[in-house]
Amino acid sequence: MSEPIIRMNNIEKHFGSVIALAGVTVEVFPGECHCLLGDNGAGKSTFIKTMSGVHKPTKGEILFEGKPMEFADPRDAIEAGIATVHQHLAMIPMMSVSRNFFMGNEPLKTRLGIPFFDREYADRVTMEEMRKMGINLRGPDQAVGTLSGGERQTVAIARAVHFGAKVLILDEPTSALGVRQTSNVLATIDKVRKQGVGVVFISHNVRHALAVGDRFTVLNRGKTFGTAKRGEITPEELQDLMAGGQELATLEGSLGGTV
Repeated sequence: MSEPIIRMNNIEKHFGSVIALAGVTVEVFPGECHCLLGDNGAGKSTFIKTMSGVHKPTKGEILFEGKPMEFADPRDAIEAGIATVHQHLAMIPMMSVSRNFFMGNEPLKTRLGIPFFDREYADRVTMEEMRKMGINLRGPDQAVGTLSGGERQTVAIARAVHFGAKVLILDEPTSALGVRQTSNVLATIDKVRKQGVGVVFISHNVRHALAVGDRFTVLNRGKTFGTAKRGEITPEELQDLMAGGQELATLEGSLGGTV
C-alpha cells in the first residue's frame, strides 16, 4: 500500500474538562474507503471536525501527504484537498442542479468586459459529472429539490471530487435513505474510491460499511479499538465493538445473565 494521504496521529481533543478524543490514530490511503464506526457519543463528529479544520486538536498531529499540517479553519482543509459532505446537505432545493454544483465556484465568461455566469459550461460539466456517477438527470436545470435523497448526496459527492478532493469525508451519508437510495450512494462511493480519492465513511450502520469499506476503525468514548482490514473482522465483532460488547458482557454477568 502507498503512503497515506492523511494521518491523524494520536489526536486528543479536550473541551474544558471533557475529553472528547483520547489519543486517536487513523490513516487514510489513496483509493481506499476507511470506515469510521461508532455509536452516538463515540467521538465520530469531533474527530471529523478535527480532520476537516473545524476544531484544532488539543494534542497530536495531522500529517497530510507526509507533511505536518495545521488547519486554521475549514477553508484551509478544503484548499489542501479535504472535503466534507455532511448529512444535511448545503444545497438550495429550488435552485438548479448545475447552479448548486458550482455554488461558490461559479465559472465566468466575459462580455464587453463584464463577467457573467458561464451557464453553458456549468450545464455541460454538471451533466458529464453526474453521468460518471451513474445519475441521468432530465437536464442541468432540474431543481435539486426534485431529486431523491440519494441523488442529492451524489451531487454533493461529485461536486467535491470535481473540485479536487483528495480526501472525501462522508458524514452518515446513508442514514436517512431507503434501500434503493442507499445502494446508489454506496455505488457512488465505490466509483470515487476507484478514482484514487481516499474516502472516510462515517457510519453507525455495519452493513453499509461492510458493503464498501476496505478498513474499519471503531471509536468508543473517544478512544479507538484499533483498525481491521476487510476479512479480518466479522460483522458481529464490529457491532459488538461499537456497542461496547465487553461492557455489556460484564453487565450481563453481574445481573446473572438477564441482559
